[in-house]
Amino acid sequence: MFLIIGYIIVLGSVLGGYLPHGAFSILVQPYEILIIFGAAFGAFLTANPLSVVKRSFSYTLRAMKGPKKKAAYLELLLCLYAIFRLAKSKGDLALESHVENPEGSSLFNNFPVLMKDHHAVEFMCDYLRLLTLGTTNPYELEAVIDQELEAHHEDEHAVSDAVQTVGDGLPALGIVAAVLGVIVTMSSVTEPPEILGGLIAAALVGTFLGILGAYGFVAPTASIIKKTVDADAKYYSCIKAALIGHMQGYAPQVSVEFARKTLPHDLRPSFKELDEALQDAPTA
Repeated sequence: MFLIIGYIIVLGSVLGGYLPHGAFSILVQPYEILIIFGAAFGAFLTANPLSVVKRSFSYTLRAMKGPKKKAAYLELLLCLYAIFRLAKSKGDLALESHVENPEGSSLFNNFPVLMKDHHAVEFMCDYLRLLTLGTTNPYELEAVIDQELEAHHEDEHAVSDAVQTVGDGLPALGIVAAVLGVIVTMSSVTEPPEILGGLIAAALVGTFLGILGAYGFVAPTASIIKKTVDADAKYYSCIKAALIGHMQGYAPQVSVEFARKTLPHDLRPSFKELDEALQDAPTA
């Protein structure tokens, strides 16, 4: 939502400051737009694998929605508590049917926000599955989780880096469009001043569009994608802390408390909020 609001403010400020002194029609240069943004998109396709290109669109939509909210983390903590309570009462093997088919699990289906995040569900179930297979060393498991999270972090940042590269190149492509406009102007040097003035103004629009597109839209989009990805990474860190606590033999509520303490202040439920929620935690 704030991304769209920001776009509107950028456009409103720029055009609002320009229109009292100039005509909007001179800014409408379809061929300049084609040169700049067509070339930028072509370079984007050339520089990135198809997976990054596809994710750039979905990640932009994800950034518009914003990172996960406090309620999502409270739900996650409740889910972890329910899982560990089941494991403590019936043994880790009791989790097998749930982690093998989370979509059909009577336990996981109590947590709709978590179930919408297929990557997080897969991440959690993979490590719970290791528990059912007899993994007992929390330090070895922590090392494996850290390696996966690092690889996941690099993969997630590939999208924001790719979008940022486009933003870095847009001013230069604006200059390319402007130079082409100057070439057209020079080929019409015998025309009267009023025509030459229009041609020069049209050429300069290319530089304007390149810079505005870069610093007003593309670079901020890359930045918010990166921040959203970084914020949502705390979801995985929360799962990790709880898993390690459980493997070290702590009670479910203590393991969940370890996970709660890893969260930043604005996303962390208070101890009282979590304790009250745990009283009504669903069971399998």
